[in-house]
Amino acid sequence: MQELSLPTKNLIKKYEFWQQSLQPKPGQSTIHVDEVASKVAAFYEQIRTIVEWKEEHLMRRAAIIRKLKRRFLDLEINNFSEEENIAELLVLELIRGGHFPNDKIEESIIGNIERVIGKYIFILKNSPENKKGKAGLQFYDWLLEIAACEIEEVLAPPLKETALMDYMFELMKERIKINKNVYEAGLLEKGDEDIQIYIALQQALFKLDKPIISYNLIKYKYPQWNKAEQDLMFGVAQNACKICNDIEKDLQNPLLKKFYAICEKYDTPYLLLGDILSSQEKTKEITKKVSEPSVLEGLIRDAYNKRLFSLKSRIWRAALYSTISIFITKILSLLILEILLSKITAGHLNAVTFMADIFIPTVLMFGLVATIKPPSYKNLNLVIMEAMKIVYQKEKTDIYEIKIRKKSPLAKAIISFIYILSGLVSFGLIYFAFKLLNFPISSIIINIVFIALILFAGTAVRKRAQELSVEEEPEGFLSFLSDVFFLPMQGFGRWLSNKWKKYNAITAFFNALIDMPFSVFVEFLEKWRYFIKERKEEIH
Repeated sequence: MQELSLPTKNLIKKYEFWQQSLQPKPGQSTIHVDEVASKVAAFYEQIRTIVEWKEEHLMRRAAIIRKLKRRFLDLEINNFSEEENIAELLVLELIRGGHFPNDKIEESIIGNIERVIGKYIFILKNSPENKKGKAGLQFYDWLLEIAACEIEEVLAPPLKETALMDYMFELMKERIKINKNVYEAGLLEKGDEDIQIYIALQQALFKLDKPIISYNLIKYKYPQWNKAEQDLMFGVAQNACKICNDIEKDLQNPLLKKFYAICEKYDTPYLLLGDILSSQEKTKEITKKVSEPSVLEGLIRDAYNKRLFSLKSRIWRAALYSTISIFITKILSLLILEILLSKITAGHLNAVTFMADIFIPTVLMFGLVATIKPPSYKNLNLVIMEAMKIVYQKEKTDIYEIKIRKKSPLAKAIISFIYILSGLVSFGLIYFAFKLLNFPISSIIINIVFIALILFAGTAVRKRAQELSVEEEPEGFLSFLSDVFFLPMQGFGRWLSNKWKKYNAITAFFNALIDMPFSVFVEFLEKWRYFIKERKEEIH
């Protein structure tokens, strides 16, 4: 038997606590919603999954943010005079949509949600930055996103995820070292490296997004945030905008990508260890199993194969949703823009051109996904070795150094010029290819936009396929050449994607014209169903 490291022993204890938290408490009333209304609402949420083009694990919080903003709008219209009802309505709506299980959440949770909402209403009322111009609106959106994260945490406490993040954080702080040239260049202040590690491991382990990372940073910097008294909250409200700006500064640090690269490469053993602990019910037995290297190796192999199978399914699902989203948008752009512009610029409609407009993005996405290769067998052996290093007590610890290479202004200028030139060549080749096929100029521009979006989305899916990879990815001449010509287009696609998410016209249409009336309809349907049940009970 091998001696487990102290962080591993603490992780096992935290997972034991998580297992105990899953046991239902006797005598506690749970929240129930009507099954028919729930199915109708859940179907609508599935439609939004395609329309919003968000990753699966972000959809629940996206729904909380969307519904919370609508509820806060109702409160503001009433000058925050009906605060007592919003928590229950919000929780019922989320359960109907299938984001939380029916008959599982205790009714007492509603009181906790009320306190959370009351806290953020207090901050909004007492913040000097609330809705003052564009910056004020950005702060308002940011605060509601943080509120949504806390509400999600109350409804579904992420105990095991937090335990695994704390475990990796503790070990990565020992392993990641900063070269002195980083501090000399002014890219990082001493003491800020822990924050960058904390951000990077959240992105690597669970692909957490900006709102939840911001919320976790707030709890890291202000441990009393969730238990804050009103006096402390008044001080927070007065400085909330500064808190927001400080966190934004941490998230925008240029060195974050280097921290992320390390955490992303070595996160697989942590994920697999979490899977192993999640599948075991008795802590004493798992402690004994993990202490035996041969047994641990078998458990890692099983967990690795299960996660690899799940990864393949998620990759194809992400590819499907992103392709359908772009496919729908392409058809809309065709109906709204391209037909009109083609009549103006070319004077006629070309059916072949329009068919190509629709199917080129789909075929391109399929090609990018179809060429994804799973990790090699060698990768599994490397994962096992890395897992042994973190699970057992070792005298020597691996060190991952973060350093920068100094470049002269002339070298930077030359590299930037080559990057811009390669981008112009890429866009130019696509332009002339479509021109040879007699596409009108309007269709060429729109197709370039969609190809850039597809390249970015496909690259993101391909990177997700490397989630379990620890081995270095071989890069040949063809890979280098494709990076030279496709990287500028992927960067353009990334910029467009961020703008798409921010100004998604379809999402705005759903929010303005469908979301609110549909929610009212579902609430009415549930009340109607209860009315019918009551009338049936009166008939003997």
